[in-house]
Amino acid sequence: VQLQASGGGLVQPGGSLTLSCAASGTFVSIDTMGWYRQAPGKERELVADITAGGSAKYADFVKGRFTISRNSAGNTVYLRMDSLELEDTAVYVCNALIRRHWGRDSSDYWGQGTQVTVSS
Repeated sequence: VQLQASGGGLVQPGGSLTLSCAASGTFVSIDTMGWYRQAPGKERELVADITAGGSAKYADFVKGRFTISRNSAGNTVYLRMDSLELEDTAVYVCNALIRRHWGRDSSDYWGQGTQVTVSS
């Protein structure tokens, strides 16, 4: 199982970016998918996540600015980021709780991370 993230880049304050993360490989189901971020010198923190049923949760610092969603197949998660601020600069990493086989527990998988830099 692999998570491939894309969409990071350099953007000015107030700008927008959309990140995507696609799961590939052999599995039977994906439960929660989400995005975390880690800024230099700081710990990794949850940005947003979304269940297979579409229930989304957001960190307080992104509410109203970011929107998380999944495709209809449920194997790709998107993070639309609007009104970006300097403090949003970080490496964004996607995460998914994936069940590889029926009857087995799900496991956490992580993508490789994509850099988002907000700068004027």
